[in-house]
Amino acid sequence: MSDTATLGTIEHIDPSQIEVETNIRTTVKLDSVFLASIREYGVLTPVGCHRNEDGTVALRIGQRRVLAAREVGLDSIPAYIVEGDESSVTRLLEQFAENEHRASLTEPERAAVFQQLAFEGLTVLQIAKRTGVKMTVVEAGITVADSEFAGNIATKHEVTLDQAAAILEFEEDPKAVKSLVQCAEDAPDQFRHEVQRQREDRARRQRVEAEQEALREQGFIIIDRAPYYGEKAYTSIADLVTRDGKPVTIDDLGGITDKYATVRSGWDEVTSDVYLREVKAYGFKKKPATGSASGPMTDEQKAERKELIANNKAWASAEVVRREWLAGFLGRKTLPKDAAHFVATALTAHRTTIASALSGGNRLAATLLGLDAQDSEWGQSPIDPVAEAQPGRAGHVALAVVLGAIETSTGKHTWRQPACTARAYFAQIAGWGYPLSDVEQIVLGTDEPDEPSEPDEDDVRDDEPAHDGDTAA
Repeated sequence: MSDTATLGTIEHIDPSQIEVETNIRTTVKLDSVFLASIREYGVLTPVGCHRNEDGTVALRIGQRRVLAAREVGLDSIPAYIVEGDESSVTRLLEQFAENEHRASLTEPERAAVFQQLAFEGLTVLQIAKRTGVKMTVVEAGITVADSEFAGNIATKHEVTLDQAAAILEFEEDPKAVKSLVQCAEDAPDQFRHEVQRQREDRARRQRVEAEQEALREQGFIIIDRAPYYGEKAYTSIADLVTRDGKPVTIDDLGGITDKYATVRSGWDEVTSDVYLREVKAYGFKKKPATGSASGPMTDEQKAERKELIANNKAWASAEVVRREWLAGFLGRKTLPKDAAHFVATALTAHRTTIASALSGGNRLAATLLGLDAQDSEWGQSPIDPVAEAQPGRAGHVALAVVLGAIETSTGKHTWRQPACTARAYFAQIAGWGYPLSDVEQIVLGTDEPDEPSEPDEDDVRDDEPAHDGDTAA
């Protein structure tokens, strides 16, 4: 059945028969609450569609609702279908151009235009070409227009469309939303860094929750924090031995119900610690004292350790953002005028680093150029045929080789002990427009840390607690 509307028709269609295009929303999160609502009430707001010449119906607005309807098995959903024509598209484009240049449109207004143009049948690429706006911004605008939450963010706060679309990813995390909005308004050049930090924080929480659940299934009681140094209520099994003098392991706790665990996370792994209360009741005893106990850390040691772990995590997060930026930078049609000079200088200043990377195929350089380096053998690179067959990209290839090699040599040690070559490298990419994060600014010497009293970075695990009594991540 269908109801006539002013500009089109509302038809009830099987959601599986609607073509869902991939250029509107790249990732879709169908949370349990949203699915439950769709299952109980159905799709209340019609999705926006365009009928193609062959009679198929293509989705323009409402991807999340269509996918949720499919997930819960709805037979039909309401769809607002338009038969767009060039006259309405031309009118929208003229209005956009006039208002954009005379009195800039607000971000929600721009989003609404992009949404309507998509409604009329234009793809993201077509909208970008005809409005002179980047595809990423158009795509973000359509996403924002399709979300009440993101629309409210763009209306109430000074954020761009791509920022509002990124914040939508954290819709169910008010603390993350608040932090991202504040960053977008106060330090927009750091927004991509903040998004990546929030993603990694969320991933760490999810890993911790998964480990906690696994321990609960094994009968452990989860406690929020590791016991303080010298606290007698709990005893770590790491300090216990069996009657035979062997270290106590989790396998020895099978029949014990009064057992406890804490879970903490580093930037790439999760670690759990297990404790008991009644040690003697289970036939265990404490390990003999070795005389090597150093006692609790001082406040200064705690602060140094906390800063060390925080900066290590921050470096790992910044590395993701930096390499994404480098890939985009190398995707530009033209390179900066000083790129050739940088390459020539680097071939001397970084010759050992570059030679080492080249001998292994410099896979990161290939990745930065958008090439697949997964299947290449050691010592070979997908760059090899590109450099030979595409002389017009010679400058890009040379720069990628240098950048990939230097990047491969960086790591958490870089902020700890910045070499002059690292300083020159980070100063160069900052000069090309890369927004350095706080931990990367340390490399330039703008926030030089004191030499930490802790062991060398390679000997310090990110997942160790910053000080006794820290809460679990």
